[in-house]
Amino acid sequence: MEQGFVLDVTQGARFLSHWSAGQPKKSFWKGTKKSVEGSIPIGTFRCRNCGYLESYAMPEFGAS
Repeated sequence: MEQGFVLDVTQGARFLSHWSAGQPKKSFWKGTKKSVEGSIPIGTFRCRNCGYLESYAMPEFGAS
């Protein structure tokens, strides 16, 4: 497993969540610096019976 983090970065828009490698770094203006490098889209799967969620970070989740 590799350490990383998920940022919530939106202002009235809808975007796909991304996982970023490493530890978050503080930014004076934005709270947390976000690197485009190492950023992978997150896909989430839901069980229709119980509602259990499982999330995975995979590059193909960002493809349209």
